[in-house]
Amino acid sequence: MFESAEIGHSIDKKTFREAMPKLREALLDLQYDLKEKADFPVLILIHGFDGAGRGETMNLINEWLDPRLIDTVAFAEANDDARARPWMWRYWMQLPTKGRIGMFFGSYYSDALFDRVFARSDRDALDRQIFDILRFERMLTMDGALVLKFWFHLTREQQHKRLKQMEKDPASSWRVTKTDWEHYERYDKIRKSAEHILRLTNTAAAPWVVVDGEDANYRSLTVGNTLLNAIRNRLAQAQGSQAELIDAPPLLAPIDNKLLLDTLQLDQAMDKASYKAELEKLQGRLHRLTRHPRFAQHSLVLAFEGNDAAGKGGSIRRITQALDARRYRVVPIAAPTQEEKAKPWLWRFWRHVPGKGGITIFDRTWYGRVLVERVEGFAKEADWMRAYYEINDFEHQLSENGAVIVKFWLAISKDEQMARFKGREETGFKRFKITEEDWRNRDKWDAYKLAVSDMVDRTSTSKVPWTLVEANNKYYARIKILKTICDALEARLG
Repeated sequence: MFESAEIGHSIDKKTFREAMPKLREALLDLQYDLKEKADFPVLILIHGFDGAGRGETMNLINEWLDPRLIDTVAFAEANDDARARPWMWRYWMQLPTKGRIGMFFGSYYSDALFDRVFARSDRDALDRQIFDILRFERMLTMDGALVLKFWFHLTREQQHKRLKQMEKDPASSWRVTKTDWEHYERYDKIRKSAEHILRLTNTAAAPWVVVDGEDANYRSLTVGNTLLNAIRNRLAQAQGSQAELIDAPPLLAPIDNKLLLDTLQLDQAMDKASYKAELEKLQGRLHRLTRHPRFAQHSLVLAFEGNDAAGKGGSIRRITQALDARRYRVVPIAAPTQEEKAKPWLWRFWRHVPGKGGITIFDRTWYGRVLVERVEGFAKEADWMRAYYEINDFEHQLSENGAVIVKFWLAISKDEQMARFKGREETGFKRFKITEEDWRNRDKWDAYKLAVSDMVDRTSTSKVPWTLVEANNKYYARIKILKTICDALEARLG
């Protein structure tokens, strides 16, 4: 990966002075075009050897471009808040919005590289991190993001010379730290692991650009021209073309028209007295499980979907009655805000991922992508088709970090839904629960049934299965939900 960066690239001062003004002007014009016209963000990743000009390049980009339109983030070691969540969480939180440039000094590549160099991970663990990175960047690029990755390179001899020069110069001596020399002592290990990482993550959609870091003029023009050409070419593409490149085969209903929800016996018996007795026992059980010492190493994510008026809100209230109010959060999901639309679609769910010992209850979820967005045509078929993979990946990352994820689909019959709709319209304090959207959704009952069947088939895994709840009887549904949560916690806590 590094041979071409070790042949002594350089640009003389005269050539640099002549090229630099035109390049700066073109980059600024392009940045404003990006702000005004683009429906995609730009993400720049800065990596490489200490002393190779990473910091100088980052400062140069902020100098040549309008810094008000750049989100610059320097990542250090993860803090307690980040360590309590999946390792990619802190990078999700800093993603730039559409029309802006995000610049990461260090990133998830630093985690993978230095975990291996300092023997905090073995080769298998490194390859798992690489797989996480590939899936993350695939999601970003398929969502339209332009990802530019720079590795600033020096030979071992060049790095030693550069660090010594910087130490001797009073204006730059502060830049050289004990960590820089520790990394220098491990130059061979860093180079070997970096070559492995760059080779496996050098994809067509997000390739690496290896830059000779010895000559500042060459380095600056190389980065500037790379940014110029990449952003210009991306702006020239038709908007949304990234998603349109996916050839998603259509999903067809079973030829006998028998769907998964048709197999449920929606009318389950439970009287009020039995319900109250079971409710008290299960709420006590849930409280004890979430107070268990081992729960501090886990988190709980509850995902509620279902027919309109199926009883999601009532079920959630019976859960929260058993929980410490300081440890849980209920997140109702509605149509995305403008900020959320400007980020990758899963960002608005990543932002609510609980830390260790925390509980998040989602009233509607990320499954809206393959339900309402599919049925109503808000998402293209290619987009919601790839969402199944992205959802499974999202839930896998949460589960691997210790989250207990329990997903519910609350199912009621069409007749029961009508009865509940009328009851809400006739009860003053319940009228807010019924909207025009509920009636529109009812008109697409069969389309939602098919979407739910596909959703369960494609996202019910051994670690994160779906629980289908027969919800015509609210008492039965609430008890089944509480029991399922308790069983899942006991199985994970041991």
